[in-house]
Amino acid sequence: MAYDERLARFRQAHLNPFNKGPEQQEHPDGEAPAPAPQPDPSPGDPEGTLDLGLAEDHFSRPEGLILAPDVQQLRQAIEECKQAILALPEHSERQKDAVVRLIHLRLKLQELKDPGEDEPNIRVVLEHRFYKEKSKSVKQMCDKCSTIIWGLIQTWYTCTGCYYRCHSKCLPLVGKPCVRAKVSHQAEYQLSICPESGLDSQDYRCAECRAPISLRGVPSEARQCDYTGLYYCSSCHWNDLAVVPARAIHNWDFEPRKVSRCSMRYLALMVSRPVLKLREINPLLFNYVEELVEIRKLRQDILLMKPYFITCKEAMEARLLLQLQDRQHFVENDEMYSLQDLIDIEAGRLSCSLTEIHTLFAKHIKLDCERCQAKGFVCELCKEGDVLFPFDSHTSVCTDCSAVFHRDCYYDNSTTCPKCARLSLRKQSLFQDSGTEAEP
Repeated sequence: MAYDERLARFRQAHLNPFNKGPEQQEHPDGEAPAPAPQPDPSPGDPEGTLDLGLAEDHFSRPEGLILAPDVQQLRQAIEECKQAILALPEHSERQKDAVVRLIHLRLKLQELKDPGEDEPNIRVVLEHRFYKEKSKSVKQMCDKCSTIIWGLIQTWYTCTGCYYRCHSKCLPLVGKPCVRAKVSHQAEYQLSICPESGLDSQDYRCAECRAPISLRGVPSEARQCDYTGLYYCSSCHWNDLAVVPARAIHNWDFEPRKVSRCSMRYLALMVSRPVLKLREINPLLFNYVEELVEIRKLRQDILLMKPYFITCKEAMEARLLLQLQDRQHFVENDEMYSLQDLIDIEAGRLSCSLTEIHTLFAKHIKLDCERCQAKGFVCELCKEGDVLFPFDSHTSVCTDCSAVFHRDCYYDNSTTCPKCARLSLRKQSLFQDSGTEAEP
């Protein structure tokens, strides 16, 4: 009986004007025929709640075509579709069709709520330079509302400076300036280990968005950032892990700690910047970490090799110094370190890579290039042995004239440097000659 009723409703909704039945013929009296009685759908019939396209209707609109004038009707259709799914038998074909229909309705609702049409490609908000992303398959999280960004149906932006990601609808709500600006103007670390001051100093509010927080989790859980020592809400602190610079420098501790989102972005931008002068911050660290002493010696040798490469045509054509393009500060000084340098030293990666580069540089100077070999030194104290270079492990360099000697010869000889003595005599002779010429 239910099938007959649905068939009657279908025929009533899809009348063929060229196929009139006897009940639709004109009456001789000119009176219109009385409308056929429509059976009322039973409350328990899931098919009668809403025409969801689940019946075998070959003349209705395609399933993907959803016509709804406003959001309210779509929400009503979604709720009715949910009820129909619960009422249908589990794992049945009709229930699967209803689930597909529900997905289409929700996608249509999302399109109406967050249209991606005519969105600008670049948006500037509080020094953030947001670029519209075109990736549809990558799953991301919005840094503002902490919800998933569905790239297939939502428009989202990424800041090119600090990689802040958010929905297009969340852009007007961004209240934190770009971290890149802070890195550019004030590139320094907080070097106190977790400088906590307490929730009362924050007025029991999140340090970033000022939302109410407490340690009991009501109304929101207070999460401490190990880098700043401040407390944040769960929307601004996602329990991200990062190496804290203060713990690495003072304790040689590289265990990742929980930090806020803002601190995570700042540390990610600062990790490769050489802003740590270890000799001033913690000079005792070189007494306890042997790897640091080895790295410092390799860096000093590379600085002594640099003048050879600058004046060597073959080295400039081979671009040997570009071997250290990722650590440009290694060819500028031997004191500054980045946090990434310390992490690689602890992991043992930097020692291996820097040793290989040191070997490559020394091979060019001592074996491959005759021009660089001609710039070597002969020990003037013993006048024996091979050609010496200032970066050799068994040599010593005069601090005044940069002459190179065997280390044993230099320390065993109690006299002054022969080259310094020779230069001193030359200056005295020149001074005496200029004095005699000045006399009448």
